[in-house]
Amino acid sequence: MKILLHICCGPCAIFPVQDLLKQGYEVKGYYYNPNIHPYQEYAKRREGAEQMAKGLDLPLVIAEGYQPELYFRDVAYKEKERCRYCYLLRLKETAARAKKEGFDGFTTTLLVSPWQKHDLLQQLGAEVGEKEGIPFLYFDWRKGFSEGRRQAKQMGLYRQQYCGCLYSEQERYEGSEKKNG
Repeated sequence: MKILLHICCGPCAIFPVQDLLKQGYEVKGYYYNPNIHPYQEYAKRREGAEQMAKGLDLPLVIAEGYQPELYFRDVAYKEKERCRYCYLLRLKETAARAKKEGFDGFTTTLLVSPWQKHDLLQQLGAEVGEKEGIPFLYFDWRKGFSEGRRQAKQMGLYRQQYCGCLYSEQERYEGSEKKNG
């Protein structure tokens, strides 16, 4: 079974890629993340995904261009629900590409993170998959999060400090200010 794996970053991809390959799936990675801000962060994560793919011998496609305006248009005036729109944007694009390129299903490395909303990802993935006519495969990879981070450190991959969007970066700094204040 051929799977298109949406990749948010190199460290988060390690365990899912290894698990899918171990289960016998044929996997191709897809780096598509217009939510990541600023551009320098996007580029560091893209380079980390490329480095991870090379290290794990994973075919990887990088979406053309950096288009944060797509993300900002989707979340404008809906910031409290930004995760929903962020997930939806990336899942729709991944599903459409998977369908177009003849994959049997799609999934996302977001499912490795203990900080992501798994119920929402599973719901949206299923809805998008049904609409696009390609199955979304849900995996609970959270048990492999620490192992993936350990391997990422060994591989020298860039390891980010926030989810990726401007709002999560702001929350990171606001949180440290509250702790230090």
